[in-house]
Amino acid sequence: MMPLTDQQLDALTLAEGAATLNHAIDPSVDVHQVKASLDRLADEAEHQLGAEPDMALRLDGLCRLFYHQWQFKGDIEQYFSSDNVFINKVLERKTGIPASLGAVFLYLCERLSLPVKPMAFPSQLVLRIDELEDAPVFINPFNGERVNERILRGWLKGSQGPLAELEASHLQSSDNPTIIGRWLTVAKSALLREEKYAMALRCSELALTFSPDDPYEIRDRGYIFQQLDCDRVAATDYEYFIEQCPDDPAAELLKMQVKALNEEQPTLH
Repeated sequence: MMPLTDQQLDALTLAEGAATLNHAIDPSVDVHQVKASLDRLADEAEHQLGAEPDMALRLDGLCRLFYHQWQFKGDIEQYFSSDNVFINKVLERKTGIPASLGAVFLYLCERLSLPVKPMAFPSQLVLRIDELEDAPVFINPFNGERVNERILRGWLKGSQGPLAELEASHLQSSDNPTIIGRWLTVAKSALLREEKYAMALRCSELALTFSPDDPYEIRDRGYIFQQLDCDRVAATDYEYFIEQCPDDPAAELLKMQVKALNEEQPTLH
């Protein structure tokens, strides 16, 4: 079951919502400890920058503090590691991906009264500031650098193909449930890649609390059940996908999987 409703997630900061999600996936994640670590960083940022009246200088100072003095950075070598989606690991390693680094950065922005908003751009999380200049300013939380619409257009084409066009909807700020939902998908993919199937299953079950009848999520859950040797349950999930998406290219392959799973004899213990 999802630990919080959409309304409750929106009442939290993105980092707090992510920590709650992480705890639901891995109960060993201590949400209170994460909050304490975030508050220590925020206290230091407030001590160094809180008296700066100019918003632009305050933002520039936070970028220097976060990315240079504290040395938070994007994980170039193991981008798809699950360590990059668990906020406690990100705080410990000072390494992450745009979503996790952006969540921490946004937590500090709120304490410094900086009007920075998260933007669920198709390729990654981007930070948007509306009150700094005449036009919106965009920051890549992976490295703290500013990006313009030309760069965003290139990211979009890289993500969705050469015919993709940048639209106003791509540049709107996003609510926490939207970003947390995408975070959950990234977490599941990372855990599957690392063959951590029990935690991947929790991701899938959480995703299904958002969309209980999503055939693609149910298909993915079937795959996880199969890896956990829960063949009968896996076959049931596959059958649901085949029924709901008969024209999907995967349906024919899954029919063979269902046949094989149903023919296997249950293991006796």
